[in-house]
Amino acid sequence: MKIPLLVAGFCLGLAATTAQAQQETLKIGALVTLSGAGAAWGQGMLHAAELAADDANAQGGLEVAGKRYKVEVIPYDDKYQANEAVTVANRLVFEDKVKYIIGPVGSAPVLAIQPITEKNGVIVMTLGFTPKALGADKPYTFRPNVTTAEVSQPQIDWAVKSLGIKKVGALFPNDETGQAIAKDLQAAYGKAGAELAATEFFERDRVDFVPLLTRIMARRVDAIELDGNSPATAGLLVKQARELGFDGTIIRTGGPATQDIVNVAGKEAAEGLLVHTPIDPALPSTAAYIQKYDAKYKRAMNGFSPSFYDGTHLMFEAMRRAGTVSDTDKVRQELEKISGHKGALGEVSWTGQERYGAAHQLDAPFYVAEVKDGKEVIRARCNSEGCK
Repeated sequence: MKIPLLVAGFCLGLAATTAQAQQETLKIGALVTLSGAGAAWGQGMLHAAELAADDANAQGGLEVAGKRYKVEVIPYDDKYQANEAVTVANRLVFEDKVKYIIGPVGSAPVLAIQPITEKNGVIVMTLGFTPKALGADKPYTFRPNVTTAEVSQPQIDWAVKSLGIKKVGALFPNDETGQAIAKDLQAAYGKAGAELAATEFFERDRVDFVPLLTRIMARRVDAIELDGNSPATAGLLVKQARELGFDGTIIRTGGPATQDIVNVAGKEAAEGLLVHTPIDPALPSTAAYIQKYDAKYKRAMNGFSPSFYDGTHLMFEAMRRAGTVSDTDKVRQELEKISGHKGALGEVSWTGQERYGAAHQLDAPFYVAEVKDGKEVIRARCNSEGCK
């Protein structure tokens, strides 16, 4: 009687070993900012990738061409620095052998790593706002979030008309991101009938903005623009502007950061702030993602996070359609074709062929919100055509 049991046990063990052998590991790199000024964005991106991995693993792994892969997210902190991003990219590509990367956060870091990722066929989902990040010569780089180039004109048109804004002052980080955004906003405000009358540039580690704000306020601006600044920096700017007695409109036309701004500046200083937000919490798919995020991380979600959750799932879908996780040329070709994907942001597709030379820019709705008692209240719903 013992022999059948031993045989059965051997067969069960063999089946388990076979199943384990069939399930391989798919490594996703998270090259993001986890410390310093841009940490809120980087943490939101990392958590997005982790939640997408959880979804796949809860189904027994990501199924591609009849095989199941356990998805593993490997995070590294680039500290919002281009040289650190290069170090991390080399580690991910050549030591960890990843073929897919979420990040980087900044424009300078993504431009710095592209000679590595593009040459080695590594698909990148970056947040970097620079228009130089995308192009026909960079076939493996995608951007799953809308940028200043997509959102500034509709939002600024609405703000200038609704609030009667004429003269605007702005403060920008003195790097690739800040320079690109300053150029976009100069044109957008001018087209809307207002003037970007005063601009100041600063190093990202700066914390005392009183001299810069004083110069801007001396130009008698009726609004201050905060686009391009990290969440923590934007909070300091709001706080110090109000302490100096600025009672005009403060606007942030790009980059979700409201909770962090309120945390740093305080509710009173942030009251009435007009902000860009890429999400509508009332949308059922977005509300479900926020609930999932809160259940795992027990903290407020940064508004960029749903974009990278959708971006990670878009990569997974492209792998399924391509029938491979290793041939990234086939995967990126399938990724480009995806349209009408239903994700946390709602229904999204790729755009950007005319602007960037490659349709690797996510096309998604966005919103203008006003901060009331520390919370966002949506005032306008927007797309590339305008805000209502």
